[in-house]
Amino acid sequence: MPENVTSAILPPDAANFSGSVPVLVIGGGGCGLTAALSARESGAEVLVLERDASALGTTSMSTGLIPAPGSRFQKAKGVDDTPEIFAADIMKKTRGQTDPDMALHMAREGAPTVEWLADVHGVPFSLVDSFLYPGHARMRMHGTPNRTGSELMGALHQAAERLSIDIITDAPTTHLFADKSGRIHGARITRPDGSIEDIGCDALILACCGFAGSRELLSQYIPEILEATFFGHPGNKGDAMRWGRDLGGDVADIHAYQGHGGLAYGQGVPILWAHIIRGGFQVNAHGARFSNEARGYSEQAVDIVAQPDHFAWSIFDESIHEMMKEFDDYQDAIKADCIRHAADVDELVRITGLPEQLKQTVADVAEIAEGKRVDPFGRDFSIGKPLKPPYKAVKVSGALFHTQGGLVVDKNARVLRADKSPLPNLFAGGGAARGISGPSCWGYLAGNGLLTATAFGRLAGKAAAAQIKASS
Repeated sequence: MPENVTSAILPPDAANFSGSVPVLVIGGGGCGLTAALSARESGAEVLVLERDASALGTTSMSTGLIPAPGSRFQKAKGVDDTPEIFAADIMKKTRGQTDPDMALHMAREGAPTVEWLADVHGVPFSLVDSFLYPGHARMRMHGTPNRTGSELMGALHQAAERLSIDIITDAPTTHLFADKSGRIHGARITRPDGSIEDIGCDALILACCGFAGSRELLSQYIPEILEATFFGHPGNKGDAMRWGRDLGGDVADIHAYQGHGGLAYGQGVPILWAHIIRGGFQVNAHGARFSNEARGYSEQAVDIVAQPDHFAWSIFDESIHEMMKEFDDYQDAIKADCIRHAADVDELVRITGLPEQLKQTVADVAEIAEGKRVDPFGRDFSIGKPLKPPYKAVKVSGALFHTQGGLVVDKNARVLRADKSPLPNLFAGGGAARGISGPSCWGYLAGNGLLTATAFGRLAGKAAAAQIKASS
C-alpha cells in the first residue's frame, strides 16, 4: 500500500469471506513462520499471508542469531548463563528504560524457543563461541551453520512444509475486518491481477514487522536516522502499528530501532561487528576517530550518519579478517571485493584515500591498546588485541535495519489497550510489537530483534490456538 494511505478497519458486514481459518498470520518472516508452526502443533489450522513473491522477511537479511541463555548448546560448551544474567544485560544496555518484567520474560523464553526449533522442527542451531557481542556478559548467540538469516528461513520453510502449513504469497493485506469490540473477523488481500479476497479467522497474528521502510513515519518518529542506508525489508511500512492503533491498541518505544555501523558502502553487505570487538576502529573522511565504536553497532550508525558525507572506514588486521571468515556475510563481503588490503600504514593511507591524519590515528590507537594512553572516547581496548600489519579496511555507511517500537503486548503476545486490557483476538510479535530495546537506538543488544520475533511468534501461536480451543 502507498505510505500515505492509512490501512482501513472495516466492519464485518463489509466482507465477502471466501473461507475461514482458525488462525491467520500476516507476514511470512521469522516471526510469522514460528507463529504458524506453534499454532499448528497446538492443534489449530493456520494460514500465512505474505505480501511478497517469497516469504523471507527481515529475518532473511539478518545473521539469524538468537540469544538463548541457559540453553543445552551453552551447557555443552561449558558456558554458565541464566535468563537473569541476560535480563540484567538488557536492563543495563537500555539504561533501565525497558519493561524489566518483559525483559526477564523474553530472556526466559530464549532457550525454550531455540531448543524447540532445533529439537522439534529441525533447525540446525549451534552456539557462536568465537567472540562475545557488545553488551552480552556471556556467549549466548545461537545460529545455523553459516550464520545467515536466509539459512534460518530455509529451515523454517522446511518445517512449515512438513506440517503442511499453507502460505499465500503475492497477497498484501489491505484491510482488517473487526467489530466494535475490536474482535477481528478476518482480512482482505489483493492478488497480482488486482482482484480482492476476504479471508475469515478466529484469531489474527500480526507478524509484518515495523515501519523502517516508511520515510513518512521515520520523518515523524526517528528523523535522526532518516539519511542512513535502509537495509531492511521494503514492505515494512508500519501496517501492523496502524491497524493496532485503529483497533484501540497501545504503542510504546516508537523511537526505538536497530541501526548498524558497518554496512559495506554501496554494496549492501553487513560487516560483522566482531572486527570492532576484536580491536578494530573506525575513522571519518578526515582520518580521525569520532566515537566509542565498541558501545554497539546500533548507536554507531547514528554517529556515522553525522560524519562528513555519511561514511566511515573500518580498520582492522589480518587476524580479525581470518576469524570472521566463518560467517557467510563476511564471505559475501570478500566476494564483493569490499575488503581492502594494506601491507603497512603508508599503503593504508593510499588505498583509503584518507589524509595523513590516518597515520597518527593508527599510532594513537596502538598506544591506547597497549595501555600507554587513555581513550578520549572512553573505549576499553583491552578486550581485543593491538592491531598489527598487514591491515584491512572497508568503507561503510550507517544503516537502518528495523524499528523496535510497536504495539504493546502481554507475555502471551496479546495486543493490549492503554488500560492494559487485551484486544479480543489480536496478537503481535517481532517488529510489529514493542521490543525490549528501550526508547532509542542505544538500547539494542545483538539478537534482540530475532529473540522477540521467534519467542513472541511461538507464544502467539500457542496462545491463539488455546484461545480458540477454549471458546469452541
